[in-house]
Amino acid sequence: MTAREARTHIRYSGWASRKVLAAALALSPEDLAKPMSVSHGSIAKTLTHIYFADAIWYSRIADSSYPVPSHNALPPLEFVIEEWPRLQAKWEAWSDAASDDDVARQVPFKSRFVGNAGLPAWQIVMHVVNHATLHRGQIVGMLRQLGVTPPATDIVFYYYEQAADTAS
Repeated sequence: MTAREARTHIRYSGWASRKVLAAALALSPEDLAKPMSVSHGSIAKTLTHIYFADAIWYSRIADSSYPVPSHNALPPLEFVIEEWPRLQAKWEAWSDAASDDDVARQVPFKSRFVGNAGLPAWQIVMHVVNHATLHRGQIVGMLRQLGVTPPATDIVFYYYEQAADTAS
């Protein structure tokens, strides 16, 4: 993966997450918190989980001082709504500054799943994007169960939108 490709994927993931978050925020508080027996139990909890993963991986790849909530005490959705755009801007700033060598570098970290580990930065980027895509898809399913037409978040729609923005 090149630095340019990392930038594209980071931006795509932020774009798609904003679309899903906007759709979710059009719901009633009851529907946001409704137990859905999918993913992390509700739309609100699944959104919070995506934010948590984005935060922990950002802290590992770019800024170890970035505050990451405890997995056992995730913040309320109101916090996520406020902080997620700032975190996305940090991800984009990291990707804007990254060189191909930065994207290839080994990133050491400690995981509750595998202990001390490490991955190349590009694999972390792909994981962050793939992880968010999985859970956004689950939220899309929950929206459909609630009778809501979900936003189109496939990467091809991101490409179309980017091409249209460039053409205008």
